[in-house]
Amino acid sequence: MSDEVFMREAVRLSREAVLHGNEPFGAVLVKDGKIVCRNENQIYTAHDHTEHAEIGLIRRFTRETGITDLSEYTLYTSCEPCFMCSGAMVWAKLGRLVYGASDIDLCALLGVQGSECSRIVFESSGANISVTLGACREAALEVLKEYFAAHGKN
Repeated sequence: MSDEVFMREAVRLSREAVLHGNEPFGAVLVKDGKIVCRNENQIYTAHDHTEHAEIGLIRRFTRETGITDLSEYTLYTSCEPCFMCSGAMVWAKLGRLVYGASDIDLCALLGVQGSECSRIVFESSGANISVTLGACREAALEVLKEYFAAHGKN
């Protein structure tokens, strides 16, 4: 399957997160062309500002499976991971990351300065995580624009 198929699922999950009262971020973990775990942002419903889609997915998957080395997995996320989530990907030895909108895209919507969070973390840690950016970027941006136009940044 193509990156676009899995990224569409991550974007769908970002819309679901909004319907559930959270911010618009979704993530999917894939191995051998199959989705093995899905997650959406849950910072408000879990009352935990660290319950981002990506780190929540890594926590749940590793806890449920006992697998802590994700070097054979690809994580698809609707928006570039923050520093915290990127750090979790380093510790989990993620093999590949694919994201839609970049942190720079997101921060431009919010009127603040963005950065290449994942690149900064991966390079400074020496992690060898393959990164593909911009898959379904416009669809991911659409969800972010809709949400932050209606809700602002909390």
